[in-house]
Amino acid sequence: MSDQIQFIVEKLNQEPFKKNYNLITFDSLESLQLLQLLSDVLGEIDPKHAVDIREELPEQTAKRMLSLLGILKYKPPGSISDLSAFRQGLVTGSKPVIHPVLHWLLQRTNELKKRAYLARFLVKVEVPAEFLQDETVADINKQYEELMEAFKNLHKESEQLKTSGLSTAEIRRDISAMEEEKDQLVKRVERLKKRVETVQNHQRMLEIARQLRLEKEREESLAQQKQEQKNQLFHAEQRLQRAQLQLKEMHDAVVDSKPESLMKKLEEEINFNSYLVNEKLPRELESKKNSMYFLQKVVAEPAMSQSDLDVLEDKINEVNAEINQLIEKRMTKYDPADGKFSMYRQQASIIARKREAKAEELQAAKEEMTSAERQMLQKTSQAHELEGSEVPKGDEFKQYVNKLRSKNTLYKKKRLELAEITAEYGILQRTEELLKQRHEALQQQLQAIEEKKGISGYSYTQEELERVSAVKSEMDEMKGRTLDNMSEMVIYFFFFKQLHFLRISFMSPFALFIKELTQECEEKKMQYESCVAGLESNRSELEQEVKRLLEECAQEESNYHYIHCMKKNLEVQLQRAKEEMKAYVSTDPQERRKAIREQYTRMILEQENLGKKLREKQKAVRESHGPNMKQIKMWQDFEQLMECKRECFLKQQNQTAIGQVIQEGGKDRLVL
Repeated sequence: MSDQIQFIVEKLNQEPFKKNYNLITFDSLESLQLLQLLSDVLGEIDPKHAVDIREELPEQTAKRMLSLLGILKYKPPGSISDLSAFRQGLVTGSKPVIHPVLHWLLQRTNELKKRAYLARFLVKVEVPAEFLQDETVADINKQYEELMEAFKNLHKESEQLKTSGLSTAEIRRDISAMEEEKDQLVKRVERLKKRVETVQNHQRMLEIARQLRLEKEREESLAQQKQEQKNQLFHAEQRLQRAQLQLKEMHDAVVDSKPESLMKKLEEEINFNSYLVNEKLPRELESKKNSMYFLQKVVAEPAMSQSDLDVLEDKINEVNAEINQLIEKRMTKYDPADGKFSMYRQQASIIARKREAKAEELQAAKEEMTSAERQMLQKTSQAHELEGSEVPKGDEFKQYVNKLRSKNTLYKKKRLELAEITAEYGILQRTEELLKQRHEALQQQLQAIEEKKGISGYSYTQEELERVSAVKSEMDEMKGRTLDNMSEMVIYFFFFKQLHFLRISFMSPFALFIKELTQECEEKKMQYESCVAGLESNRSELEQEVKRLLEECAQEESNYHYIHCMKKNLEVQLQRAKEEMKAYVSTDPQERRKAIREQYTRMILEQENLGKKLREKQKAVRESHGPNMKQIKMWQDFEQLMECKRECFLKQQNQTAIGQVIQEGGKDRLVL
């Protein structure tokens, strides 16, 4: 209790209370002051409760505090009578009641603040059923429940964002980066607009481009509709094939069977379906409803803390202990007739479990058969689409197999040739790498020799001179050809009159040609820039796609490793099961003793024998408990009697000694 009071005082002296208490001043607080202090703590948790208790009646104060404590899930110790005492103590401001409440509230203030905040929006207002008959009230109540669910989802998202580790600095950086990208895109769009405006008839071109885009979208929608119609046609063909197959099966069943077998088959199917409808499916539906009810109940409750979970675990342990005690009582009151009935009940439960297992196996087999039929129909339709005809049968199938074998032989031959070419390509590639390495080594040796001789860069200069001389020879040849052409042109113009007119008429086409080339160059340049912009956007999209695919690859790789580990574990378990089965069916007694089933059977027998001995011992102890307690009581009474006698004897001896002393003193006085 002193630790509790010290903790309360320390918390009250801190923020946000700052009461400046010590143990003496806190212990000397009156009941009204304690209630005001409790109201202040509750007001810190929920601001609605920050009131002065002198301004309200004691019943209102107690009701307000009890309602908030109920929302916060405070559980006072004790039974129902203690609960009434708790309410009375809360009204009167009793210290044994107020101190535990303050200790509990100050221990988990932040958690209780959150719970009080959620209670403002999640504590449902119960509307009587007679008011819900009104459509307006029912609609408002439905909107109220929808808003409550929306608040739950938003609060969960908020908590997830708080715990996700995203900081405001990172978000600001992302926003600034996106704004920069937006500015760059706006500038790029403006540049493209300016370039487009310089083109003649750009409005008409834009209109044509818009129409082209609309036509492409229309083409995509028509292609999608076409694909949907193909899918519908495919599904309709599948349904037709299934119906034809069912009709054929029914026809074969009618032709090849007798009425008795058909009736028997129908009776079996009716029995199975009636079992599913009357027993299995209602039981599964009931279990699903129960699980859904418990899940809805869990979802409707506010968030639970660790202390609430601990309390629930304690209750579960108590209930399990009570169940074990009841089982022990039932075992002590064992009746042979009940034992016989229990044996029959066990047999009935075993038969019921076997029946359920067989029904599940039959249902799984039917589902597997339907899936196999569906796959067969799909394969048949695929083969029909690929070949354009029915599936080959008989001699046609043999011819098809022979054709496949010849193609397989040709494929293997080509694959060998491809492998040889690939090997040769690898050898040539390796030879090229070796030659490049040797060339680089020779170049390094040549540079070292040049540096040693003092003529560094000679080989490079010589290569450049050779290259320049080759370029010069090409230019000389070009100049020679140009001179020849010019001489031919001079000779051509010399033989004609009106040289000036011919010169003008000759130059004007070149000017027009240059102008056309300039315009074409500008157009090509604009096409190039637009192509570059498109390629940049495509590149960014491809980079994002590659990033996404890499993430998916990493995820799939982790899934693969997880599945591989699970596979290894299952293989180990399967091997253990095989060894256990081998040991169990073995004829060697020593080998069978190693089986886990035999070991557990022996352990069960040992535990049953031990339980039987313990029950017998318990029965003997219970039978001898009364006489033993009576004997202990008699020995205790006998011990008290002997103790009383010893005390009486000691008192008598003391009195005798005192009397002798008095007599001896009197004799001495007489002698004197």
